[in-house]
Amino acid sequence: MPRYALKVEYQGAPFAGWQRQKELPSVQGAIEEALSRLEPGPHTIAAAGRTDAGVHALGQVAHCDLSKEWDPFRLSEALNYHLKPQPVAILAAARVEDDWHARFSAIERQYLFRILIRRAPATHDKGQVWQIGHPLDVEAMQAGADMLIGRHDFTTFRSSICQAASPVKTLDELRVERAEGLSGPEVHFHVRARSFLHNQVRSFVGTLERVGAGAWTPEDVRDALEAADRAACGPVCPPQGLYLARVGYPDDPFA
Repeated sequence: MPRYALKVEYQGAPFAGWQRQKELPSVQGAIEEALSRLEPGPHTIAAAGRTDAGVHALGQVAHCDLSKEWDPFRLSEALNYHLKPQPVAILAAARVEDDWHARFSAIERQYLFRILIRRAPATHDKGQVWQIGHPLDVEAMQAGADMLIGRHDFTTFRSSICQAASPVKTLDELRVERAEGLSGPEVHFHVRARSFLHNQVRSFVGTLERVGAGAWTPEDVRDALEAADRAACGPVCPPQGLYLARVGYPDDPFA
């Protein structure tokens, strides 16, 4: 059966997350239903990462096996037709080797988190950002973020329901920067690693927001990391500002 990689963009608000769930809408379920309109199912697709409820994607990657050969462009166009009106889009499709796997072939994942800083309620960006009404010290947040880069036991920043075999991960990048969004000033977090623990990025951002607000110091972040205790983590931020931005592979199937 020919295998196809799919680059997927979606708005997470209407879904209970990526993973198919009984009686709840999911991104996986929406794409599998669209596939069943092209070829008889059932279809089971695999993704590079399972995003939680309310989390978005700019470059999620999944793969599917089909019974016949499809031109990749026609496959993406057909899926997009059947995905309407749901906020899910297939940005690209590519034929890949039979042993290629969206999750296990990946060598890195990159996330973006957006904070919108303004007091007036968000309208255009509602559900797309974490909105706060106070200023943030970006330099202090970056100093705290620097404490987290490298290979560490990230138990403090790991959800209690995380199913990963080990809390030890290598964080390659955690960059904090100012940005100007359509709705006002924003702070962006760029986070990159081979793999992540459940709620790790949201735990980072919630903790660093406390640094930016002046409630924590950068050294408090180091102490929380070294505690290896979930109770030492700052508040976990809400999901709506989080985006799976990119998944990296040794050879980009969409190049």
